Amino acid sequence: MEEKEVKIRGMEIGNGMPKICVPIVEKNRENILLQAQLISKESPDIVEFRADWYEDMENWKKMEGQLRELRQTIGNIALLFTVRTQCEGGNAEISGEDYRCLCERVCQSGYIDLIDIEAYKEANLLQQICKSAHENGVYVVASNHDFDKTPSEEEIVERLCFMDQNGADIPKIAVMPQSESDVLTLLCATQKYKIMGGIKPVITMSMSGKGVISRLAGEIFGSAVTFASIGKSSAPGQIPIDEVRRVLEVIHRYC
Repeated sequence: MEEKEVKIRGMEIGNGMPKICVPIVEKNRENILLQAQLISKESPDIVEFRADWYEDMENWKKMEGQLRELRQTIGNIALLFTVRTQCEGGNAEISGEDYRCLCERVCQSGYIDLIDIEAYKEANLLQQICKSAHENGVYVVASNHDFDKTPSEEEIVERLCFMDQNGADIPKIAVMPQSESDVLTLLCATQKYKIMGGIKPVITMSMSGKGVISRLAGEIFGSAVTFASIGKSSAPGQIPIDEVRRVLEVIHRYC
C-alpha cells in the first residue's frame, strides 16, 4: 500500500530522518517573537506555536496579528498551531465550541501549515475541524496524551487507528513510562501500526527521562517527527535541538 505523503514547504514528513519540531511556550507577543527569532536561527523543520500559553488567546484580532508576525519571523519554516487543553497537559480552559471556532479561524487565516487537534476532546470534533483544515490546505496532527501511564500496545495502536480513520493526516500519541518496559511498549506499538498497514506518518513518544530513546529512534521504529527544545520545553523529556540533530544524523547514517 502506498504511503500517503505529507509534503510541506519542500519537506516530506514520514520520509528519511524524523523532522525536528521546536515549540514556543511564551505568554506575550514580545517574548513569542523573540523566541521565534532564536528558534529560526537553528533551522528546525517545524515551529510549534503553543497558543494555550499565549495571554491573548481568546482575542482573535491579537491572535491573528500574532500568527501573521510569527509567519513573517520564521519565514519558510513550517508552522504548527496547537491549543493544548488542561485535560491533555496544557493551559487552556476552553469549551468544545470555542475550541472548534478558534481552530477553524486559524486554518482560514492562511498563516499555518499544520494544526494539532485533540482527538478525544468531544465526539465528532476531530472530523469537523479536519474538514475545515483540509478545505484550507492545512494538515491535521490529531493528538492524545497520557501523563499518568503507558496504555497497552493494543490500546496505543487502536488510538492511532482511530485518529487515522477520522481524518487526521498525522496521528500522534505521547505517553508516560513507569518502567523501561513501558518504553518498549510504545516503540513496539509504533512499529506494529506501520506493519498493520498504517499509511500515514505518525508521531509517537514516551515522555520523561526514561523515554528519551523514543524521541531519537523514530527512523527505526516509525515516528516521523520529534520535539526538541531551545530554552523552555513543552513536555517532559525534550532535549536541546543540537543534541537531537546530532543523534538523528548518526542513526540515519548507519541504520
